[in-house]
Amino acid sequence: MYDCFRSNGLDASTTGESCRYGVLRTGECRFAAQNERAKRPKYCHSMRGQADYYLLLQPDYLSMRRDYHNWYSHRLGHQMELLAFGHGGAPILVFPSSRGRFFEYENTGMVQALSGKIDAGNIQLFCVDSADGESWYNRGLHPHDRVMRHGAYENYILYEVVPLIKGVNCAQQISTTGVSLGAYHALNFGLRHPDVTSRVVAMSGTFDMRPFMDGYYDQDFYFNNPVDYIPNMNDSWFLDHYHRMNIVMGVGDWDICLGENFKMAEILGKKGIPHWLDVWTGGQQHDWPLWQRMAVKFF
Repeated sequence: MYDCFRSNGLDASTTGESCRYGVLRTGECRFAAQNERAKRPKYCHSMRGQADYYLLLQPDYLSMRRDYHNWYSHRLGHQMELLAFGHGGAPILVFPSSRGRFFEYENTGMVQALSGKIDAGNIQLFCVDSADGESWYNRGLHPHDRVMRHGAYENYILYEVVPLIKGVNCAQQISTTGVSLGAYHALNFGLRHPDVTSRVVAMSGTFDMRPFMDGYYDQDFYFNNPVDYIPNMNDSWFLDHYHRMNIVMGVGDWDICLGENFKMAEILGKKGIPHWLDVWTGGQQHDWPLWQRMAVKFF
């Protein structure tokens, strides 16, 4: 059985507003699925149609604090959801893999792998939704418009998610992480906003986005393709911040993105940007069991 609490940690029953599956604030409480074995996590929704934050206690295997956030993003034009895990520690912004959802990190065992560090208050995870299906993977849009949609997503992260993280966590800077295409988001966001980002952990990343552009190229794309803009980066403000940033790239020796990681490491090295490329040997491939072990090591 699940019990819901307000985000301030008070049991709903102490306020006289309780139900089996959630907090009745202004309307009914619903679950995304009634099946206790459903793969998708179950959330409590207010009927207000605006940002409401609730804490949902999980089954025994996951007992740490878990907050669900949902609000309408005017920058993207629709609701956006995220999950936060933990009560304190270094804040980590988690980008999902290509077209992934905000619950991916939980469903794939990543949160469970890090549960000891989360429970101990060493780290706090903020897992966001992707917009890849609206941008890079949207073949119905002109390639320039795909980049613009990606830019809207980045603005959502910068001006909506980051303030939320700073409101919950007292840290002035954040870490970013992701796997596969999520690693691109983590690195690109960190490199474009090094005043916000102190650390990047990119696992099995792809960093050259030209395959998504159908041969089209313009300046807006250039400044979102790190294999292009970093070699030409001469701005002292950015370079000074890069030298204070901790950049980690992890990849398996049989990973489909191994070459891209070597290429990105070479680019960073030629610019004198500190980084760590960690190649995991023993036939390690592009998959969640590898990334679970990486997360435990890197965080």
